[in-house]
Amino acid sequence: MTDEIMRQTGLNDDNLTALVHRFYQKVRADQMLAPIFAEHVQDWDAHLARLVEFWSSVALMTGRYHGAPVIPHLDMPIGAVHFARWLALFRETAAETCPTTGAAHLVERAERIARAFQMAIATHTAEKSNQRKNDAQLRSD
Repeated sequence: MTDEIMRQTGLNDDNLTALVHRFYQKVRADQMLAPIFAEHVQDWDAHLARLVEFWSSVALMTGRYHGAPVIPHLDMPIGAVHFARWLALFRETAAETCPTTGAAHLVERAERIARAFQMAIATHTAEKSNQRKNDAQLRSD
C-alpha cells in the first residue's frame, strides 16, 4: 500500500521531512501560533522527528507513528482561528515542498485531522464545563 501511495502522490520520506521542518519553521515564526507551540514543545528535534513519523503514517500508511495525537491538544488554548491559520500555513508549505498530487493528498488529510481535533477539543471542553457545573451543584446542595 505504501509503495502504491508513494507512486501515485510522489510523496516520500524526503519531501515529508522537508514539509514538516519547513512548516514548523513557519509555525514557530507565526505571531498567532508561535506562543502556543513555544509553551508546549520543549525539545523541537524530538517533536519534529515524531511529526515526520506521524505524517508518514497519515500520508503513506507506513505505521511508523504510535501515539494518541489528540490528547496533548485537548487543554490547549486553541480554537477555530488557530486551526484556520495552521491549515493556511500547511497548505502553503505543502505546495512549496511536495508534488501537486502529493500536496493535495496531504492537505485533504490535514483538513480532516483539523476537523477531528476541533470536534474532540469542543467535546472535551463541554465535558469539563459540565463537570464543573455538576461539582458546583454538589457543593451547594
